[in-house]
Amino acid sequence: MTRVILIGVGGATCSGKTTLAKHLNRILPDSVIIHQDPQELVPFHPVHNVQDWDAPAGAITWPRLIQFLHKVKQTGQIPPDHRSHDHLNEQKEISVDASVRDKWIAEFEKIKRDIEAADGERIVWGLVDGFLLYWHKEVIEQLDVRIMLRVPHDVLRKRRHERHGYHTAVQSDPEGSLWRDPPGYWEDIVYPAYVEANKDVFEDGDVEHGKPTNKVEGLVLLESLNISMSEAVERCCQVIRAAVAKDES
Repeated sequence: MTRVILIGVGGATCSGKTTLAKHLNRILPDSVIIHQDPQELVPFHPVHNVQDWDAPAGAITWPRLIQFLHKVKQTGQIPPDHRSHDHLNEQKEISVDASVRDKWIAEFEKIKRDIEAADGERIVWGLVDGFLLYWHKEVIEQLDVRIMLRVPHDVLRKRRHERHGYHTAVQSDPEGSLWRDPPGYWEDIVYPAYVEANKDVFEDGDVEHGKPTNKVEGLVLLESLNISMSEAVERCCQVIRAAVAKDES
């Protein structure tokens, strides 16, 4: 018997969410990363007339993603047609203290052994990495753990402008095509879309300083500039362990 625990790792583009998801992937046994990739036919922005990869209503094929997460929960497996081009994108390694990493690897290996011995059950961890993760109610409902990284606007903008581009994940292009932001794309499209997608997640729509609302129950909000990646991993692992204990009780 297999039980799937889905862990949401959300945040704006360039917030560090993918880096965090990769560290958790290395720690959790039987874990996989599920990327919230854009839909194939990305719509054009009605004002700026460029492809809009960020608008919450149009950038993701929501019914497909919801069905995908349902299937993962039911089968404990990632369907063979799932793929992402994240591995083609620029990767900046941010290390985690070896003592933190090794402690939690040992802890989750023990949890795995104990559950298998007691119940004959195998746990599969799905790390759902997405920049629009907390917009759609049915996606939120699928997540057992909900983590979000928050980074100030000016830092996000600087990081975005320093990137050489993004390899997109359209199904018709198995190698991925490189997207480069046209002038003003961050200011006119990316950040406004992030605010639109997350305004209900925070009080008064204040995505930079507002407290979480009840839209995302149990949201673990990490203020990324105030903590190290090791501290972020430590906090996430504590929450994930508690989620397993809650399921077992």
